[in-house]
Amino acid sequence: MINALLKAHAQKIEDNFNFLLPENDEKYKKVTEAMRYSFLNGGKRIRPALMLEFFSLCGGEGDGALNFATALEMIHCYSLIHDDLPCMDNDDMRRGKPSCHKAFGEDTALLAGDALLTYAFEVASKTKGATKDNVIRAIGVLAKNAGYAGMIGGQVIDLAIENTPCDIETIKEMYLLKTGELLCAAAEIGCILAGADGEKISAARRYAQNVGLAFQIIDDILDNIGDEKLLGKPVGSDQKNNKTTFVSKYGIEECRNIAARLTETAKEALNAFEGDKTNIVALTNYLLERNY
Repeated sequence: MINALLKAHAQKIEDNFNFLLPENDEKYKKVTEAMRYSFLNGGKRIRPALMLEFFSLCGGEGDGALNFATALEMIHCYSLIHDDLPCMDNDDMRRGKPSCHKAFGEDTALLAGDALLTYAFEVASKTKGATKDNVIRAIGVLAKNAGYAGMIGGQVIDLAIENTPCDIETIKEMYLLKTGELLCAAAEIGCILAGADGEKISAARRYAQNVGLAFQIIDDILDNIGDEKLLGKPVGSDQKNNKTTFVSKYGIEECRNIAARLTETAKEALNAFEGDKTNIVALTNYLLERNY
């Protein structure tokens, strides 16, 4: 069930992206090729799937959240391009293929990331099926959660703690920002575009914060014991870079327990919603049990 659900959501996102940024754009071919390479290079599309599911859960209909879901994935992909650059994590592989800067050069990769980020907001602004006020509110959430006090803030912490021992609260803050804030954007914006009330939007954020922390802890585990072929990148990078992680602090088994508790707390937050939660619960369980 969950694989079919994710595949269906991913297909919608990719079809919309192909419509928004067609392959035959000759005028800006160099940068659009790099944008398309990174966006269409696989990926689970968890963030847009969450947004579309929360939109549906709150009574949203049709494709009213599709442009925002595509925009959010564009922002996620831009962050991966920049993460892989030599000045950041210096990773040569992404999803089993050469990183964008390895395929197109550092200059084009940098610009492709910039282009995905800026185009994301143009795409989001063209949303139909939601009120103008809710579109503006959702754009504000997307900008804030992706910005210096959100995802980028987490990346700053991540770079600062390389080769530097730090406490677990700093690690937690980094995870909540770097991973959690885009997941929060997905959940909150899905609710906002559907016209949900403040209680549901707050519950969606609580859900996503717990899922985001669990998600990153599972990533820590997989970086230690994951299958490189499934992950599409080498394992052991955290240890190689002397990063403090939940696994380095607590060990793998306790991290599994922590992630399971966070997942249960996330599911409890869904009690604020009256609709059919089957898909979101299945997706939540999948994120805990995933092996890549």
